[in-house]
Amino acid sequence: HSETSCHLQPAPGVFLLRCASLPSETFSVFNSINLREFRYAQAMIFAIEEINNSNSLLPNVTLGYEIYDSCTSTVGAMRAAMALVNGQDQTAHSGCAGKPVVHFATCACLSNKNEFPTFFRTIPSDYYQSRALAQLVKHFGWTWVGTVRSDNDYGNNGMSVFVEAAKDEGVCIEYSEAILRNYPKQRITKVVEVIKRSTSKVILAFLPLTEMDVLLEEILLQNVTGLQWVASESWITARYFATPRTSTVISSVIGFTITKSTVPGLNDFLVKVHPSKSPQNALLKEFWEASFACMFSQRNETTDVKLCSGKEKLAELSNEYTDFSELMSSNVYKAVYAVAHALHELLTCKQGKGHTLNESCVDKANIQGAQVCINGEIKFVTIGYYDASLPAGKQFTMNDNNIFWAGDPFTVGRACWVPALFRFFRFRSFRLSTSVRMPRFSATGLIFFHFMETPIVKANNSELSFLLLFSLILCFLCSLTFIGRPSQWSCMLRHTVFGVTFAMCMSCVLAKTIVVVNAFKASVPGSNVLQCSAPLQRLSVLCCTLIQVVICALWVSLAPPVPNRNTAYSTDKVILECDVGSAVGFWAVLGYIGLLSLMCFVLAFLARKLPDNFNEAKFITFSMLIFCAVWITFIPAYVSSPGKFTVAVEIFAILASSYGLLFCIFLPKCYIILFKPEKNTRRHIMGKMHAKSH
Repeated sequence: HSETSCHLQPAPGVFLLRCASLPSETFSVFNSINLREFRYAQAMIFAIEEINNSNSLLPNVTLGYEIYDSCTSTVGAMRAAMALVNGQDQTAHSGCAGKPVVHFATCACLSNKNEFPTFFRTIPSDYYQSRALAQLVKHFGWTWVGTVRSDNDYGNNGMSVFVEAAKDEGVCIEYSEAILRNYPKQRITKVVEVIKRSTSKVILAFLPLTEMDVLLEEILLQNVTGLQWVASESWITARYFATPRTSTVISSVIGFTITKSTVPGLNDFLVKVHPSKSPQNALLKEFWEASFACMFSQRNETTDVKLCSGKEKLAELSNEYTDFSELMSSNVYKAVYAVAHALHELLTCKQGKGHTLNESCVDKANIQGAQVCINGEIKFVTIGYYDASLPAGKQFTMNDNNIFWAGDPFTVGRACWVPALFRFFRFRSFRLSTSVRMPRFSATGLIFFHFMETPIVKANNSELSFLLLFSLILCFLCSLTFIGRPSQWSCMLRHTVFGVTFAMCMSCVLAKTIVVVNAFKASVPGSNVLQCSAPLQRLSVLCCTLIQVVICALWVSLAPPVPNRNTAYSTDKVILECDVGSAVGFWAVLGYIGLLSLMCFVLAFLARKLPDNFNEAKFITFSMLIFCAVWITFIPAYVSSPGKFTVAVEIFAILASSYGLLFCIFLPKCYIILFKPEKNTRRHIMGKMHAKSH
């Protein structure tokens, strides 16, 4: 961004960047060159030369440029603009054609693509800056302020947005004055007198650099002190105003600026500029004379000014031109590259893979501005529906991803379109870390694997134990699918994976309970239950899990869970959540898991007094009590939890039930294996079981 706008005119192998400066910040200020703007021009030239020397960007194409000076005069600006529009014979090639238009870069008015179809913005519109300034003023508690703006599109558009935003923020404006640098001095004086008489001590100056210069001179003349200045980005970073002289009236300034970036080689290029390299460049000579207070030729015999030797060094200067901390030069550089890359895409177009609606390539000898910039066509987008047959409060439905209506659009007077603030359960909201939980399941599995040949592991059916541990790990991992921004796939995945993994887990517990019962019956002479227990337990786990898979498949195929935007809980926030799709499918999945857990609980409870040496049935009973208690309390909590807290309730239920099973079933065995190895013997186990059977 600079106060410069450029447009392209093509010729075979040559493209001309035709640029002009508007009167907001111009090359000449009362016959003294504007060093800041001149640096912008040099940054543009640096970028163009760099592109022309590139083998990868626009090969065999040469970019040129034209610079028009508005001479800090509205009349001069109009003259330069008309020369640009009329295409005077100042082009690099006679084949260049077209009538480009020059604009002020940040003006919000240029966002209208119908009126300005060829304008390409490389800096945010002042619309956003104005709203940000209103919020900034409110942030510091300044609710009584004065404003001064430039009496042109930049100031008038920017200030109108600020005024509206300030009203919304509860900020009152005492006065609003407008100036231009070419206004009569009496008018500037009256504006400063208004500022001087005002009771507000905060002043927003939405002004370009040159208007601020005029205002500041009068402020200094009348010695208006004690003001807190709020600046627009045009002058907030200008070191021109950061002098001991101005500090007497401007002790502190606050405002927004554009993020700074460094352009390699640009600073060296700027200090190597010399009139001898471009003898035809009158601006360069004027710049050199203004910088070193010299003249290349004696224009007037009465003047006593030294002659320029040409040996002066820009690197030794300290002025606005050599202020490399200033931000805008890098944005000029990026703007030129943006246009160059757009040109490159058009010129390297292949038929059938074009950049227009009909996939055709453009005429490379006559590229128009609208083809380089954003497509200016009008698009009609459905953003919501109104259905009068629905109950009150549900008649107006939004389906846009970015905006929603705040308030009732048919009864509330101040309802308006506002940007949506999306809320969903993010990973940073998930306080219990994966790195903390996973080792608990892994450690249990490693203990059982290491002591696989010991009697206690064998007696508790190691195959089922490992399968149960694996299913518990999957249960824990499925909680991660509930975190993050909901999407079509994540919504389907989180519910189906949850249903299948917990069905597998309950199937393993059910098989383990059956094994405990069968193990006691097998102690009766002549029983052959143990001989077929292994195939039966595998089959039971497989069948019980497959039933849940079928339920989930029907649910997903008929009415799958889908992402949903919920605005019922807040007028300024949109809750992103997963709608279950079919309520029948959702409760069928939960109901089947509940059925399996109920069967496990009943069998374990009936077998709790069987002569099991390690009280396996009792441990399963306790785990099922915890499991059922968690999921019974889950139902009312799930129904009543607002917004993203619904997801938190689901995650808590998954983790709590998983830990209940882990601790109740596996923790007692791990305790004996690690701390009571004398009980982990075949003799101890078989002896106690024999005593109990008697």
